[in-house]
Amino acid sequence: MRIRVRPLFLALTLLVGCNGNRDQLLAEIQDPRPETRAAAVKKLAAQNNADDLVLFTRAAKDLSGIVRGEAAAALGESQDARVVDLLGELLEDPDEAVQGQAALALAKVKNDKAKAYLTLQYGRRGRATRQVIVQALKSANVPNPMATVVAAESKGLWDRNLLALTEGALPERVGAAEELGKSGRPAAVNQLLPMVRDSQVILAAAAVRGLGDAGDTRAVAPIALLLDESFPELRESAISALMKLQDPTAATRLQAVAVEKSAVSPLATDAILTFQRTPATDAALCAIALDGARAEALAAGRAMRSRGGCPAEPIVERLAKPASAASGLQAVAGLGPSAQALLPKVTPWLNQPDVTLRTLAVEAVTRVGDTSVAPTLQKLYEQEIAGITALRADWIPQALPLKYSPELDPSTPRAPGAKDDNRTGKHAQLFERLQALNAARAKEAGRVVVPPRVPSELGDDVDAAKLEPLATLLTGLGALKAPGSLELLKGYANDQSPALRAAALVGLTHAGPEGVEIVRAALLEPDRELQKTLALALAEQGESGQLALVTSLPKMGSEKLVVLGALARVAPPPASASEVLQGVVKEGGAEAAVAAMLLGRMGAKDAVPTLLKALDDSNSVARRDVLLALGAIGDAKSAEVVGRDLYHDLPEIRAAAATALRKMNSGMEAEPLEALKGDYFREVRVAAGAAPLKDDAPVAGGAK
Repeated sequence: MRIRVRPLFLALTLLVGCNGNRDQLLAEIQDPRPETRAAAVKKLAAQNNADDLVLFTRAAKDLSGIVRGEAAAALGESQDARVVDLLGELLEDPDEAVQGQAALALAKVKNDKAKAYLTLQYGRRGRATRQVIVQALKSANVPNPMATVVAAESKGLWDRNLLALTEGALPERVGAAEELGKSGRPAAVNQLLPMVRDSQVILAAAAVRGLGDAGDTRAVAPIALLLDESFPELRESAISALMKLQDPTAATRLQAVAVEKSAVSPLATDAILTFQRTPATDAALCAIALDGARAEALAAGRAMRSRGGCPAEPIVERLAKPASAASGLQAVAGLGPSAQALLPKVTPWLNQPDVTLRTLAVEAVTRVGDTSVAPTLQKLYEQEIAGITALRADWIPQALPLKYSPELDPSTPRAPGAKDDNRTGKHAQLFERLQALNAARAKEAGRVVVPPRVPSELGDDVDAAKLEPLATLLTGLGALKAPGSLELLKGYANDQSPALRAAALVGLTHAGPEGVEIVRAALLEPDRELQKTLALALAEQGESGQLALVTSLPKMGSEKLVVLGALARVAPPPASASEVLQGVVKEGGAEAAVAAMLLGRMGAKDAVPTLLKALDDSNSVARRDVLLALGAIGDAKSAEVVGRDLYHDLPEIRAAAATALRKMNSGMEAEPLEALKGDYFREVRVAAGAAPLKDDAPVAGGAK
């Protein structure tokens, strides 16, 4: 009898214990602390009691994300078909962690409705959830899960954009035209080509932009015709599209726009500069070097330097006549050293009475860089300074004070009880506190705060235009390393004229370490235009100038972009710049994007950890550039981290990740890369290695 009672006693004890534990969990599920409620939901789910489904349904509406996440997991463990709609709602939860748990829970239900929710939501969610959805579908035994969801997303985008184009209001049609073009599908090109002549300019311009993204060269001829239109928006869109289409056959038409010296001429020149080199593009750039506006002409001539220069005959013809000499001198200035053979045709213009032609000739010989002309420039300087000196004589003989007197100094503390005035009023005190705070922050960040330069004169009687010839000569003397030029230019390095000072500082960039150091110090001044001029001048001086720019970066604030932009326009910085550029990447912001690009161009393998760390910031504006930099460096160990962005919701990020992985050639992430060959966006498909889509229908409107 005792043998039978003992098991019964133990069973009753366990039952009471279980009930007591369950009662405690039922109490904890209503606890005010979310972590306690979440733990209770998890423990109740482990008991696998069908009656608890209503509790999990209620917890799925909890205000706390961690509770909703545990509720989603519990609902999935039930494998009850009735919870699919609720899990579908949780898949749209504001908390990304809850979205992921809901996706995994839907995979456990394993019915068609659950799979449909996962497939539908892939195109609407962020990177982390998209990755979990693919994992969930794989666990639900869906074949080629990523290819399936990518295809579904592509179809949804296509159908939506096509419907908006045909039935939407004007703003919707404009957006749809651009989005359809980004698909790169032949059917999209067929839809957009007839629209380039639409009576509504805004819609026609959108169609042109879409065709540019489509990458189909059938659109080149119709778009090139739009360059003759008078609508600025349409012309700008046409130039931008031709630049993306990269068809050199459009170079001649773009050349005509580039030399008309209109608002869109710089865009046309930039487009030709991006084209692959052909005889047509070379001819177009040489024509722009002769007949374009100054900025475009110099850019075109500079591009032709590495291509062997331009034919000499047209330039010689221009230099032979005073009426056309200006364009010839302009071309020589752009071509620089590649126009060395034309120097004998240029030097006679150094002695012309016409100031404009003489100044252009000085600039031309300076850019050619032949030091034999230095004595001539010295004589011209002596003549020029003789005429300017009298005009620039100080009309106040004594030197201006460089400091405030004590009674006028704004930084002087106000005496107790002193009456407020314009200097010591409340606003002035607030401004002083703000200045002190900014100075403290700059000091903490290691930046140098350079106060504005104190003027040495109240004004200059000489018009700025009259100082241009002298300024050009100062730069020329420095560039050609004329004897005594270092001391001469140092004397102008603090001139009250911005034009003369800038010219002298540019000349000093050629004057060795001492001159470079003077320019580097001036680079920290707050004048943004001066910063741009000096940064580019230093960057063009090779390693010494580039190192001076790099060492200045830690001392700068928002003006870092000026220095980084100058470095991006020349050859990659020296390897020693890697550490400083990594510091810029760590700081984030727009500057990090340019710094990452430079690190990639340098192939800086030591920067890989820094670049990978930068990918931890999901909101970084430099993400695309960081991915491309990692691809350029080619470190295969980065493939796993880079591969996560193949699931990113932004197409430009997916494309960058795919490009980087293909350059790494590690063999990893082969499945998602293959799936992205079916992406909606052409740039992603191309980056993933997909072949161009074949034409599936004749072009509307009879275009060929």
